[in-house]
Amino acid sequence: MSESNIDAAPAVAPVASKPPFNVLIVGVGGQGVIMVSKVLAALAQWRGFEVKQSEVHGMAKRGGSVFSHVRFGKRVWSPTIAKGEADVLVALEWAEGLRWLPFLKPDTGIFICDTKRIVPPFACLNRKPGAPMRYSRETAEQVASYVAEGYAIDATTMAEELGNERAANVVLLGALSNALDFPVADWETTVADFVPKKTIAVNLEAFRLGRTWVAEARTPGAAAPAVHVPAAAPYTPRLEINAEWCKSCDICVKLCPERCLKLNAERVAELAAPEKCTGCRLCEWLCPDFAIRVHLDPQARAEGTLR
Repeated sequence: MSESNIDAAPAVAPVASKPPFNVLIVGVGGQGVIMVSKVLAALAQWRGFEVKQSEVHGMAKRGGSVFSHVRFGKRVWSPTIAKGEADVLVALEWAEGLRWLPFLKPDTGIFICDTKRIVPPFACLNRKPGAPMRYSRETAEQVASYVAEGYAIDATTMAEELGNERAANVVLLGALSNALDFPVADWETTVADFVPKKTIAVNLEAFRLGRTWVAEARTPGAAAPAVHVPAAAPYTPRLEINAEWCKSCDICVKLCPERCLKLNAERVAELAAPEKCTGCRLCEWLCPDFAIRVHLDPQARAEGTLR
């Protein structure tokens, strides 16, 4: 990473004749939507632009819809982006990205979306594992026909392979960096300022991975990078519970739709009725300490019992 000074004067002055540049970031609570918007806003402000940022989270945090508008330019009057006016739409979750597509500029807008699917419990037609869901079935190829320039990137898997799933939002920041004329060193300096100090190295690696992925996709004549939008398929839910992280708050037990969780004698959450679990992930999203991880194992490969 460059030793650039964050307090130095901007190297590039904004162009007065250009309208504000609009970036809309959307996703689900807990994914890091606000962090992405804050990195972009801070970087744009440091580069000498006037910045307006507007966000909605509050009760949507950890599982609900979250979105943030970032506008920057010589002069910016309104903090919100009107329909059809977003230059870039960055989505951290597949269905949220599709829901906000009408806000993207139809002729020039860039769509950058993680293929991660977070299916809410009420999307299940019935409560059996693998049941049909009321969730978007559009493929990446179909969505590509709706936008001027689009990238469906498996950012979550990329981040998992780096050892930190939560760095998926930084993978998307790297992808976004290709659409903006800011020096890479400045991006990396700003990212390092916003992520936990112990995770700077992995987050910078995630940023470079996302930037390289889109840069290669944009290379003339290059084959489109492989993308995968998970299709509905039979699965067996499996819960991974970190006893050391569980704080006995009882939120997961009280709000489990199937009443299949309980606190054991040590007041640690455990799956008491695995046959009832549908893998809805509500416990995972609501746990304030990230002590629960839900895995949906394909039935053909599922082994053993839930725990």
